[in-house]
Amino acid sequence: MPTTNNYSVDALLPPEMALKAEEVGVVKANYGPRRLLMLGILAGGFIALGAIFATTVSADSGSMPYGFTKLISGLVFSLGLILVIISGAELFTGNNLIVMAWASKKISTKKLLRNWIYVYVGNFIGAVGFAALLFFSGQYTFGGSAVGLTALNIANTKTGIGFVEAFVLGILCNVLVCLAVWMAMSARSTTDKILAVIFPITAFVAAGFEHCIANMYFIPVGLMIKSGAPASFWTNIGMTATDFSNLTWSNMLINNLIPVTLGNIIGGTFLVGIVYWALYLRIPKNPF
Repeated sequence: MPTTNNYSVDALLPPEMALKAEEVGVVKANYGPRRLLMLGILAGGFIALGAIFATTVSADSGSMPYGFTKLISGLVFSLGLILVIISGAELFTGNNLIVMAWASKKISTKKLLRNWIYVYVGNFIGAVGFAALLFFSGQYTFGGSAVGLTALNIANTKTGIGFVEAFVLGILCNVLVCLAVWMAMSARSTTDKILAVIFPITAFVAAGFEHCIANMYFIPVGLMIKSGAPASFWTNIGMTATDFSNLTWSNMLINNLIPVTLGNIIGGTFLVGIVYWALYLRIPKNPF
């Protein structure tokens, strides 16, 4: 029986993944503004759907251990990135990996920043748009208003984080998000991609790390509930809007979105993208 010394595996190996990430980065950087914005809106909406799922399943979970509740929330939140990767959309945090094409001088700084800006704006529109849809649907009143109370608690907590803490939590978060996207680069099938995404995303949610695009849903929906919920909602939860003092638009920007976005960029760009570029794409004078 003939034999062969050639051996291959179905999944791409890291050096091949790096080349694929570089090629994908070039393609993404050359998308037109309209496509970037529309795909960004889709991604913001997809992440919001994952956040809605996570908020709903963790509502009224006082009888469950903290860690188990966070685990379940993380598992279902994975829906967001699964939709982004499988359905096709542009997510700002995942697109930090475009830096690999930039580092190889395959794209310009202008194209890199243009991608990030258009996608970030699109993500914001999509996430806030879904927050508005959720609010006007009244879904937050489900479970005896437990869903809305959970949404308020999440948003109030996020807007009460200190700048430095939010920044570091953002770094840790996007290390895991970009590792999920990086591992999905190795995949040959839809199933492979889904499995690659689930555990890193579950980990960041369970650990309480901060994701700027997810927060574009979590905080605005809390603000909408705080300012627009009917009296019956407050009666059901036995609280008032003043009980959520951290939850303001200014705190959303200063205490969360700015530091978390900066942290996400550091985590995804330098701790994942540049590291793998240096390992597999850089041509070193003294290989190690």
